Amino acid sequence: MVRRLIWVFLLLVPTAAFALTLDEARQQGLVGEDSTGFVASVSSQPSAEVRALVDDVNAQRRVVYEKIAKDTSTAADPVTADDVARLGAGKIFDRAAPGTYLRASGQSWQKKP
Repeated sequence: MVRRLIWVFLLLVPTAAFALTLDEARQQGLVGEDSTGFVASVSSQPSAEVRALVDDVNAQRRVVYEKIAKDTSTAADPVTADDVARLGAGKIFDRAAPGTYLRASGQSWQKKP
């Protein structure tokens, strides 16, 4: 009876409660920060959970980058979301905790000392 209750409870708990967070994925070396301003899987064959996390984080970042580009762009000086993302990458790299994987343009993943 107790086992059944535990299984029912586990089935009713939202799956988000078990989802991997960005910080956890960084700490585990599963994802890193790319020079594009987006996160990416460090592995060439990430799990479905890591792929979902990367997609979700990058979609959220894309929204922010697009808003910043829209707010700062002028006819004389157009700014794209990709421009903002690349500029943001530098700040993200600077703020990244030691041990975070970083990938500069055209380079392989490196752990931040």
